[in-house]
Amino acid sequence: MALMIAEDCTSCDACRPVCPNEAISAGDPIYVIDPLRCTECVGAEDEPQCKLVCPADCIFPNPDFVESREELLAKYQSLHG
Repeated sequence: MALMIAEDCTSCDACRPVCPNEAISAGDPIYVIDPLRCTECVGAEDEPQCKLVCPADCIFPNPDFVESREELLAKYQSLHG
């Protein structure tokens, strides 16, 4: 499932550069994750890199985009084909 950033985001920019899918961008007022690009780092890393570096601990699963590991891997492969 894709991830999302909660309102607690401090817009510190720690998450954006570590995303292998370039799914994170600066929003107004908080950063946002494009659910069509987010694979929770499946295919690139063992765990979501944005969650590892987020000092505000404000990145959570997006309940509107429930996907299996296989679907996330297929999405990653289509992005990096």
